[in-house]
Formats: sequence, structure tokens, C-alpha cells
Amino acid sequence: MTAASLHGGLMASPWVVRWTRALPAGRRVLDLACGSGRHLRWLAAQGQHVTGVDRDAAALEDLAAACPQAELITADIESGPWPLEGRTFDVVIVTNYLWRPLLPAILDCVAPDGRLIYETFALGNQTVGKPSNPDFLLRPGELLDAVRGAGGGWRVLGYEDGTLETPLRFVQRIAAVHEANPGAAASAGPPRYPL
Repeated sequence: MTAASLHGGLMASPWVVRWTRALPAGRRVLDLACGSGRHLRWLAAQGQHVTGVDRDAAALEDLAAACPQAELITADIESGPWPLEGRTFDVVIVTNYLWRPLLPAILDCVAPDGRLIYETFALGNQTVGKPSNPDFLLRPGELLDAVRGAGGGWRVLGYEDGTLETPLRFVQRIAAVHEANPGAAASAGPPRYPL
């Protein structure tokens, strides 16, 4: 299966593929607000141990049939209890979803030396389509500020804030590592993060 393969009718985001394609198999990956599971399916095909969370039980039922190795959790993460208390993952993926009160919990789910890969809509999107409610659109630099302000040694590997074509949309996206020992002198040289 290639990065361009269709998953649930949608292709995996090039941003997610870029930052996950070099991961060794066997990583614990969380796809939060996974919907039909396009990223979960892509990562399962790469040999990752995948967990998906979404409130849409019907979507998760379809996903369970297509990806039986996945751990799937039906939960309303906006108004119900956080279903991942005390759990961490090597990679946490969030796409096309924003609920600001959850940003600290999402960051806490990233294990030491784990990655956060986040891509969602930004202000300006209201001029081209949905979502158009500013509650669901990132302000300029907001995602970058959330990661930098989280403390605990985050290293930003990639960040973009702009427009994408086909369809036209305004997005912010970040890939960051939650460094276990930020600033520690490594005798073997600095850490290498494939770009």
C-alpha cells in the first residue's frame, strides 16, 4: 500500500505521510478524532500499533471491519471524560479537528521522544468554505504557540501556516518531538530527525 492509497474514500494527508513514513514498525500511534480512519489505516499498513478515538460509533464500526487490529474507542472527548488518562503514544495524530480545551491533554499523550503531528483549519478558511466558525479555526501561530508553551522540551521539526489547493483551504500544521532530555549533551552528536 502506498502513501497515495485511498483509505475510506480519502487519501492520507501528505503531511501525516511525510512525518510518519520513516517510523520503524511497532510504534504506538493514536489517531484522535479519527473519523473513517484514513490515517489509522495508512499507519496500520506500515506495521504500527494503532488506536483510534472518535464519537461516531458507526464510523468506528466500519473501521473495525476494515482494520481489525486497531484499538478503537468510542468517546465524546468534548463533553465526556478523557478516555486516554495516563496513556502515552509514540505518535499522536490530529487532523481536521480543533477543541482548544483538549490541547494540553493531547500534548500530554505524546510519550517522551514521541511525535505530535497536527493539521487543521485556520482563520481565513471561512472565506472559502467550512468550517467557518472561528471556534474551529486556529488563529495565526496558535498551534506553534501551543506546542512551544507546553513546556517539557518540545522541538518543532516542521510548521506551516497558509493555504492548500484542491480543495482550497487555510490550514496550520505542525510536526514536533517531545524530547526526553532537551538540551542534554549527547556524546554521539545531536539527535537526528528525518525530514
